[in-house]
Amino acid sequence: MKKSIGAQTIVYPAPILIVGTYDKSGKPNVMTAAWGGICSSKPPCVTVSLRKATYSYGSIVENKAYTISIPSEKYVRESDYFGMASGKTEDKFSATGLTPVESDLVKAPYVKEFPLILECKLLHTFEIGLHTQFIGEILDVKVDVAVMDANGNIDIEKFKPIIFALSSKTYHGIGEKIGDAWSIGKDIK
Repeated sequence: MKKSIGAQTIVYPAPILIVGTYDKSGKPNVMTAAWGGICSSKPPCVTVSLRKATYSYGSIVENKAYTISIPSEKYVRESDYFGMASGKTEDKFSATGLTPVESDLVKAPYVKEFPLILECKLLHTFEIGLHTQFIGEILDVKVDVAVMDANGNIDIEKFKPIIFALSSKTYHGIGEKIGDAWSIGKDIK
């Protein structure tokens, strides 16, 4: 039996995406977002939705660029802080001791210590109620070799990304493998 809980912003799990921008003075800033994900394969694009009230919103509009740094479980405290503090009043990199790195391709910083980085050029902006959806073309992906397998692919068990459960307001890790994609369901007819 299912119970209706009404229209809510629930998709499980939600990713933890750290959005990197430079403000008008050139100060690097990051914020945590859970409203986002891949939205196109050709061209490769990722979306992130932010409220206009965030400090990062204006920086994305101004610079037409952002990065997505995806943290591992090791950085859950810092990732949580990035979502609570405002870059308007705090230097989040100094507070956490993490390192901003200038992107090679776009005017936005990323977090050196995080294992997966997407460098994005802003393609589209859509106003959707309280949030604005930013669609960025992924110009490059940088991966820490420590989280790659022998074939050069990301090993999720080495990476250990963080996921977010909205209704309980909790962070979680990834569980063990339960099957191979495009394979485990082949025997169903």
